[in-house]
Amino acid sequence: MIDLPSLQSILHPAAIDARTIAELTWILIIGATLLLAGVCFLLWRAVRRKAGAVKPLHWIVGGGIALPLLVLTPLLAYSTWRSAELTMPASQDALAISVTAKMWWWEVRYPNPRGGQDIVLANEIHLPAGRPVYLSLVSNDVIHSFWVPALGGKVDMVPGRPHGMRVQVDQPGRWRGQCAEYCGEQHARMALFVVAEAPAAFDAWLAGQAQPARGQQLPGREVFLAQHCGACHTVRGVVASANLGPDLTHVGSRSHLGAGTLPNGSAAMAAWIANPHAVKPGVRMPASSDMDPASLQALAAWLEQLK
Repeated sequence: MIDLPSLQSILHPAAIDARTIAELTWILIIGATLLLAGVCFLLWRAVRRKAGAVKPLHWIVGGGIALPLLVLTPLLAYSTWRSAELTMPASQDALAISVTAKMWWWEVRYPNPRGGQDIVLANEIHLPAGRPVYLSLVSNDVIHSFWVPALGGKVDMVPGRPHGMRVQVDQPGRWRGQCAEYCGEQHARMALFVVAEAPAAFDAWLAGQAQPARGQQLPGREVFLAQHCGACHTVRGVVASANLGPDLTHVGSRSHLGAGTLPNGSAAMAAWIANPHAVKPGVRMPASSDMDPASLQALAAWLEQLK
């Protein structure tokens, strides 16, 4: 399984389109380098030769016409041929996943395999390896841009204009993505992770995500309700109608908190609840610094075990 760790690199393509883009990039870089080397060689010849030794027409024909044609024409033909393989994205015969960019996190929705309510999580996209996936990309506030370098190019997310991206990952792995369009104060801390799993493991994961929250009778559940956390967050089986903040039904199973800001864990969870602005200034979640330590620890422990 690829994780070096959580690779975010265009130099390590992991999807079909990403490999095509990487190959085109290297070929164009090599072609541009050859062209530059040819021009530099001609410049060197011109400097060393005496005035009038070479007729101007020779330079125009050789350096201005012949050299660019010999290099640029093959590059144009090759790039046109390879670019045709980057077909328009389509949801036909693919698993459809909806990704909504928000300030400053990602909402991810899966169709429930058993029908009914969508499966909702945040800042992580799980994919089945070897199967095509269609990502429906939308924004409901400002312009964002979806970019997972190892999986493909950037796709802008413009409010009111749905976009799509088709991805197929060949083997299990884990890759980091990032919003690539400046979207406000915490643009730099708007990350997400893409996890590809074997089809059987993915199906088991999706079935588990479709289940309501477990451990609902722990003391932290009462703190969650008493603090009115359900005004912004859904926990299926506890509060099922809020959508201002991320769905927390299985928040304990996620690798990070705050869209890649903190590695998940009970201590990080407590710190995030107490004062998220300490690590992500401007985030829309209010601080809970007035909560007593016992209640804070109980709430953090309850959320941590929601897996």
